[in-house]
Amino acid sequence: MRVMVIVKANDESEAGVIDTAGMAEMGRYNEELVRAGVLLAADGLHPSSQGARVKFEGDKRTVTDGPFAETKELIAGFWLWQVKSMDEAIEWLKRAPFDGGTEIEIRRVYEAEDFGEELTSELREQEERLRAQAATNSQP
Repeated sequence: MRVMVIVKANDESEAGVIDTAGMAEMGRYNEELVRAGVLLAADGLHPSSQGARVKFEGDKRTVTDGPFAETKELIAGFWLWQVKSMDEAIEWLKRAPFDGGTEIEIRRVYEAEDFGEELTSELREQEERLRAQAATNSQP
């Protein structure tokens, strides 16, 4: 199963503060995830001051530029992991180099089989084709 591990923003990440010592420690942790075959993707995000939100109401689109006030609702980064179970994901996350009351969220990623019969053969083929095309897009 795939899980997304969501790192919530805080005042430092929203200020664009980069902790090089922390990055080195995180790099070692990420290397461990790669060696174990767990890590599929990982990235940090720029502060919300460099982002935007788009609100959809009928055919109206409203764009709001960052920064966004509620830090606890923002994401600073993420991992995408391939694990056997949620318990395995939790065990991996417990080893992450976080401190200071940091709270990290883990969520399962939907897989085709989660949709059962609702996912018709046409939709399944489309999903497979799009995933294959997206994989080639991510190659340098």
